[in-house]
Amino acid sequence: MRRIYIYQQLSWPQFNWDYEAILPVLAAVRHKQGKLKGYMEALGFTLRNETSLKNLTQDVLKSTEIEGEALNQQQVRSSIARKLGMDIAGLVASDRQVDGVVEMMLDATRNYKALLDSERLFGWHSELFPLGKSGMHNLTVGRWRNNENGPMQVVSGALGKEKIHFEAPEASCLNKEMKSFIKWFNTENVLDPVIKSAIAHLWFVTIHPFDDGNGRIARAIADMQLARADEDDQRFYSMSAQIRIERTAYYNVLEKTQKGNLDITEWLLWYLNCFSKALNTTDTNLKTVLNKTKFWDKHLQTTINERQRILINKLFEGFTGKLNSSKWAKITKCSADTALRDITDLIAKGILEKEAAGGRSTGYRLIE
Repeated sequence: MRRIYIYQQLSWPQFNWDYEAILPVLAAVRHKQGKLKGYMEALGFTLRNETSLKNLTQDVLKSTEIEGEALNQQQVRSSIARKLGMDIAGLVASDRQVDGVVEMMLDATRNYKALLDSERLFGWHSELFPLGKSGMHNLTVGRWRNNENGPMQVVSGALGKEKIHFEAPEASCLNKEMKSFIKWFNTENVLDPVIKSAIAHLWFVTIHPFDDGNGRIARAIADMQLARADEDDQRFYSMSAQIRIERTAYYNVLEKTQKGNLDITEWLLWYLNCFSKALNTTDTNLKTVLNKTKFWDKHLQTTINERQRILINKLFEGFTGKLNSSKWAKITKCSADTALRDITDLIAKGILEKEAAGGRSTGYRLIE
């Protein structure tokens, strides 16, 4: 028996949900969101920019990781900083793929007031796949998918043992489906804007209008709607980073909802709770930014060279593994002797200290 997906329901896309179950969770999230917005508005220009850069970087990295791909963190951060005109240390060159993902995310969040239309979506898709390929596979880029390779399916498992998680609407329906979605998204309505973000995410990824990149574009649309909810083009939390942490649950609730009826209560509750955790994580990011700012304020008159400045900032931003003299030399492109002199100088100034293990495995960390 052929399964009926949510878009095949007679009243699609007239979603419904249990208001009594949703309202207390929504109220708590909106309260938390309002407190964060007020707090961020009280911060200075530099801190706001630092926090926004950190969260935009997380959004780009984690939204891509959800799809099983990895981008270079330094390239992403550098690409965002350049496009926003931010003068920060340690910028590196970024490749076309990174720049494309960044361009899409910035257009969605910085230009959140602009209307969504098919041409804008086609532009985002072209930015995601500048070479017209996903891996070794050619894609239909910058327009809706067709049925040349059969129906669009979300599949897992080894060859011959595939499991079909979802089959998207026929390509012949896409013009009609996307016109309906775009009209709804651009229309002012009585929906709470965070609920609208959750529905937009689900609705778009269910239509699945492109050959590839549907998840990333769905999350960009959801972030665009969250920016409308905040009425702010700066990002102070990363929804994609939290979804990445809960990726298995994310895919499970999407699949369950897409195979259910038009009651999307479970999806909305999951989305709201995920959003709540994303707002909580912002507290940790803010602490990092504030500590970094306090450090540089304290050492305004301290002589610190450019190599030292780059590594100190990396330690604040989350250095992977143990910092030792060989990593220092490699990152700053200097000799081992110069790296050791830089480190010894910072120890003498009370900025770095040795970790417990010594000898060849000596590592260094910032003094709290």
